[in-house]
Amino acid sequence: MDYKRITTDPERMGGMPCIRGLRIPVATVIGMVAEGMKDDEILKAYPDLEHDDIREALRFAASAVRERELPLMKA
Repeated sequence: MDYKRITTDPERMGGMPCIRGLRIPVATVIGMVAEGMKDDEILKAYPDLEHDDIREALRFAASAVRERELPLMKA
């Protein structure tokens, strides 16, 4: 998948995937979504973000999980 809004730079945020070169990690955005925050709440907390940034962060996270074998704990 091609990501136009996700960037990585070893000199910024330790190479962590961020939104459009900003110091806003994809993981931060995904965490906010996971906590139940609405897009408008996220955009209010991070005014430099756009709706499309949130959508692309979700696509990026889904792809990252899909490409890995994750161990699951049995209940």
